[in-house]
Amino acid sequence: MNYYQAQERVQSLKKFYKNLLWFGIVAAIIYGRDIFRHGKIDVSLFHGSFILTIWAIVLVVKAVKLFILNSGWENRMMKEEMQKSKEPIQF
Repeated sequence: MNYYQAQERVQSLKKFYKNLLWFGIVAAIIYGRDIFRHGKIDVSLFHGSFILTIWAIVLVVKAVKLFILNSGWENRMMKEEMQKSKEPIQF
């Protein structure tokens, strides 16, 4: 991994952790308000749960991209594909 790839990865991680922090803050506000008003958590579609669900899905996709499908995985897959022997076409 060269310097520019490392710098790009650090920036991506920083953005991901910021988004995760904001998600936690917003979820705490939404569910804290529900607990304060009603004494329980309301997970109905129009009380903020829908927005949090979509946001959580986006965060999961970003996490998979950052931690599972990172550049190391790409390099391994490229090496595997390049090492495969190609059979010549026989007519």
